[in-house]
Amino acid sequence: MEAFRNELTNNILSFWVDKMQDNTHGGFYGCLDGNDILHKDANKGAILNCRILWTFSAAYRLFRDPQYLTIAKRAFDYIQTYFIDKEYGGVYWELDCEGNPINTKKQTYVQGFALYGFSEYYRAVSDEKALELAKEFFYLIEKTKDKKRGGYFEAFTREWQAIDDMRLSEKDANEKKTMNTHLHILEPYTNLCRIWQNSQLQVVQRELIEIFRCQILDSNTYHLNLFFDEDWQVKSTVISYGHDIEAAWLLYEAAEVLADKPLLDEIKILSLKVADAASEGIQADGSLIYEKNGDHPDYERHWWVQAEAIVGYMYAYKLSGNASYKQKAVDVWEYIKENLIDRENGEWYWSRFGDGAINRKDDKAGFWKCPYHNGRMCMEMIENFSSN
Repeated sequence: MEAFRNELTNNILSFWVDKMQDNTHGGFYGCLDGNDILHKDANKGAILNCRILWTFSAAYRLFRDPQYLTIAKRAFDYIQTYFIDKEYGGVYWELDCEGNPINTKKQTYVQGFALYGFSEYYRAVSDEKALELAKEFFYLIEKTKDKKRGGYFEAFTREWQAIDDMRLSEKDANEKKTMNTHLHILEPYTNLCRIWQNSQLQVVQRELIEIFRCQILDSNTYHLNLFFDEDWQVKSTVISYGHDIEAAWLLYEAAEVLADKPLLDEIKILSLKVADAASEGIQADGSLIYEKNGDHPDYERHWWVQAEAIVGYMYAYKLSGNASYKQKAVDVWEYIKENLIDRENGEWYWSRFGDGAINRKDDKAGFWKCPYHNGRMCMEMIENFSSN
């Protein structure tokens, strides 16, 4: 596991410590582009800041390195001061470089990531304010859910009213419910279960698992459907291999915290089927491609897809004892080392295009490019698979 610790501490985390702290306006810079040019005036996204909070809180919990606590506290304080809407609750989507709200939309997805960060910060330092905020965001998310049909609506106005444009990003379909948001509500609720024994939370966690089993997963292919209307009618044909393999292990983790053996046994079987479905996207070089729309594969190799593949296949190995899953994880790690890690300037490239060229069009660090996927992968390997 020394290779993963070295990658995490000497490349990923050190990059964010050394290059991304905004010592003028506070918090963290909003963008360092694919050519390693820092944009000090870039807007600051809630996703980036909440993921920094989670990552450095988890790193401090594991290693007790004071510099990681410093970064985690910096993120925690900045989110409280600038991102939290003191009047209507929740976190804003986007601030300018000075911390002024410029997009006040309340995306359910990012409320989940705020909760994820707060809960992990509490795990790391036992700060009661962090636990209070985690609970507050849980109740906020639950208050805005679809009470009639189940699940969570995609987005709201600042005042938590209906909104026309619900998209998480420009490439997403403008639908009321998405797989991605539900996956990243499940994930923080799992973490909250670790620190808060609450009957409502446990009921909701079971409901979320059922939503994946009955609404989101295709029972024939075991791929995840991506977009839905409010009645859970499927509105997309795209297969996202990265989300498949990420969901394979997050679903098992979600069941595991409930300590319900019959449920866990069922999810174990389901998890392996989802991992097998994701494997349709594995290429000869060991990598996992981004997605497929009908008969048209997207051969781009995204950083986050490769990181989640390692964790997903290691979980599949753990659950099955089948060494072929472990070999898939090894192969993806080899691909990452050869193709995605920037050994000169730090961190990982966003992706490699289908022709093998480095993607410098997308950020090295930015609104979506954070230390969370690759950082978490390294920590999962260190914490849960050190004997494998």
